[in-house]
This record gives sequence, structure tokens and C-alpha cells, in this order.
Amino acid sequence: MAIIGNIIKGVINLKGTLESDPNPVEEQKSVLSDLLEKAKDTEFGKHYQFKNILATDNIQTTFSTSIPYHDYNKMNTDWWSRLHNGESNITWPGDLGYFALSSGTTGKKSKRIPVTDDMIEAIRQAGIKQVFALKNFDLPADFFEKEIMMLGSSTDLNENDQFLEGEISGISASNIPSWFNGYYKPGEEIAKIDDWDKRVQRIAERAKDWDIGALSGIPSWIELMLEKVIEHHNLDNIHQIWPNLQVFTSGGVAFGPYKKSFEALMGKPVTIIDTYLASEGFIAFQQRPETSSMKLITDNGIYFEFVPFKPEYINQDGSIVADAPAITLADVKPNQDYILIISTVSGAWRYLIGDTIEFTDIEKAEIKITGRTKFFLNTVGSQLSVNKLDKAVQFLEEELNLKIPEYTLSAKRYDDDFYHSWYLACDKLNIDSKILAQKLDKHLSDANKNYKVARSKALKGVKVHIVSPDVFYEWSGANKKKGGQVKMERVMGEEKFEEWEQFVNNYS
Repeated sequence: MAIIGNIIKGVINLKGTLESDPNPVEEQKSVLSDLLEKAKDTEFGKHYQFKNILATDNIQTTFSTSIPYHDYNKMNTDWWSRLHNGESNITWPGDLGYFALSSGTTGKKSKRIPVTDDMIEAIRQAGIKQVFALKNFDLPADFFEKEIMMLGSSTDLNENDQFLEGEISGISASNIPSWFNGYYKPGEEIAKIDDWDKRVQRIAERAKDWDIGALSGIPSWIELMLEKVIEHHNLDNIHQIWPNLQVFTSGGVAFGPYKKSFEALMGKPVTIIDTYLASEGFIAFQQRPETSSMKLITDNGIYFEFVPFKPEYINQDGSIVADAPAITLADVKPNQDYILIISTVSGAWRYLIGDTIEFTDIEKAEIKITGRTKFFLNTVGSQLSVNKLDKAVQFLEEELNLKIPEYTLSAKRYDDDFYHSWYLACDKLNIDSKILAQKLDKHLSDANKNYKVARSKALKGVKVHIVSPDVFYEWSGANKKKGGQVKMERVMGEEKFEEWEQFVNNYS
């Protein structure tokens, strides 16, 4: 009998019963007031007169009209660069211990995003909230006695002057509470290995010693780790070595494109729980099994604003125009794409995180990630978000019984005509690419009005190139770093796409 598991499950269920229904709109008002109050005497707070904002009748409106939008370059140039030089009390009170390094999906050079003690605590509290939400998934008691494989970036953080630097998953894992050490795998020693391939090799070698009940990480890198374990032990599926694996907590990207290839590694069904942990904070998590949408964490150190995702509000580089209208949680509408703007306990203010989302349930403040502002394919008026591209790839998988775990594309000129040039990582390398191109084109035309209009004008069609999934993983390694928070660019600009095609040609 799972005595400890029953106790833990009982506590989780009891807390869920005692909690009152939240009011996300009121929670957000309180969070904004708390942020402004705590930061009012910082250099940023004095510059933008937080004390005066706090004294107004409508703090949310005054806040949005008093402070401009900040992307990373503006925030870093105007404010965070002073933190790099050792100054304190700039955008958040107190000294700073960490910088989260994030190249994200946009380039080789890492961004250095401040991570305060308040943010580390907010991430920890968000994790606890997610654990208590497990009551909704009706997991058996023995699940709560199993170990958890958290596959993020290395916890061996770099020392840079008085700061420690690393990806947010590595910073978070290096700050896990001591009581969790017994559950956490691969353990401190392996987690500190910086080289991705060596770390995964050590995981494969030790896999038989662990009783893993849950996985956590970005799907593409989790899949590679699972494949390595299966290969090392000559297995048919991962459940032959981890029979009690029941949950995968997916993060960083939408799980949909990886669903088929992930399930192929399983011996039985696994519960998928989506999360949204960015370098700037823990933003949302899936709180119930009836939906794959995630609940915004509205009471825990992050204030959200939303800009309607329309071409006229987006600059060529993916930033937003200065006068783009922002609305609060009280005014959002379902099934409309929004650019996410955040203000946080790490001193990010009206910060463009780069993601687009849509609300699937307003009352519960539940969302789905729909893409990236920089990965909005509109070169010839097709207006395709990453969410629409993901759905097209999933259509191909179902229609032709394929597994396509990765893809990228660009609008490319061939002679005098524009085509959407796709590269698909496919398990069937000999499939006819012309058939794939025809089916992609028809599906996109049927599903998206703007794409259909573009096809009648400047966009002449689709070209498809089939490559091994290894090409995508090695591209990540060559341009950034394998594993961790690294995600593949879904849409590339012309210059980056030239680099990609040259890499593919050299790889083959």
C-alpha cells in the first residue's frame, strides 16, 4: 500500500476542497498595486513616477498610458545594463543574484534577463500551485511516491562577476527545496554536466536505477533522451524500464506537433500536462484534464496586458508599434490572438515577451500559446501564425501516417515568384515531397482565408524538403546549445533561412 502517496494525495485533495474560487481580474489589480508599491523607490519607479500612478483612481489605465512598451533591447539598453555593471535598485529593489540566459529561438547571442529572489520564490509558489492542481487529474496514490525526471539545462551555473548565470530551468533546478531532492532525477551530479550528449548518456546508463513516474521538459529534448535510454537498453518502449511512468509535464512549446512521435516511444498512455515557464517567469499551467489549455497565474508576481495580434501593430522585427492598444484581463475576448505583455517581480515592465496567446476560457483565465511575434508568416499576406502552421503539420501526420517532430519554413523567392519553402523532419525520408506540398497547400487554403487570398496573388505555392530529425537537433547545437530551453525557429527570415539551407546542404 502506498502509505506516503496516500498522505500526499490526501493533503492535495484537502487543500483543493478548502480553496475558494479565484477572481483573476481582481487578483491582477492586486498584483499590479503590489508591484508598483514595492518598486516605487527604484530608479525605474522614480523615473515613471510610480507613487503618482498609485494615487490615481484607475491604476491599470494610468500604468498603461504612463509607461512605454519595452522589448529586451530597450529594457536592457535603458535599464538592465546598469545591473550588469553592479548597480542595484534599478528596476527592482535589492541586490541581484542571477541572470537567466536566453537565446530563445531568435539567435545565437544570449539575452541576460534578471532573476530576483522574489522571482525565484514566485516560480517555486507556481510549482506548488501546479502540484495541488494534480487533484483534478485523479492520479493513483502510488504516483506520489515515484521519482520525477526534470530535463532542463545544466545546473552548473556560470559565475560572471557577482552573478550566477544559466538558463531559467537550470536556475530553478538549482533552487529546489531540500525535501524534493529524493524525488528529483537525474540528480545533482548528472544535472551539472554541461555537455548535453554526455548528460543524456549518463542518464541512459543510470536509467535502470530509477523508478520514474513523471517527466518534465521541452518535448523535442525529452524525446531524444527517451530514444537514447531505449537504444542503450535495447528496449521496445520506455515503459519497459520505467513501468510507472504516468505523467509528462510539457513546457516551452505547444505539445501538439510532438504528440505522435512522443506516443511512439510509450508502451501505454501517459497524461500530458502543459506548462508555460519562460525565462521571465512561470506564466501558466494546465490545471484540469478536460482541456489542454493553461491557466494564467494571476496572483503571483506577474501582471499581464494584451495587445491584439494584428499586422498593423507589429513592426518588421517583431516588436510592436508604440501606440498599439493594450487591454487588461477584464476586457479580453476568446479565440482571438493577443501579444503578451508582462510586468514582473524581476523588474520587467510592460515587457514584450515575444509570445502570442489566445483565451479559450475567459472566466478561468485559460490560454493557449499560438506562436511568436517574430514567427508570424506574412511576407506575401498569408497571415499564418505558428498555431496554424502546427495544425497543418498535424494534418499531414494524420493524413499520411507520418511522424514530423520538427519543421521550419520561410517565404522564399524562386526567380520572380514567392513560395513557402518548408523543411520537414520526417520518419519517412523517401516520401514524395510533391505530394506533401500539394496536401499542405490545399489544407492551408481550406483552413485559412488570408492564405487562400495570398495564393491567388503573390504567393505561387509550397515547396517541401524532407530531412532527418538529426539535422534540426544539430542545427540547434551549432547555433545555440543542445537541450535546455532551446526551441527550433518555426519561421525564418531571409538571411537566417540562407544560413539554414547552407547548413542542411553541408550536413547532408
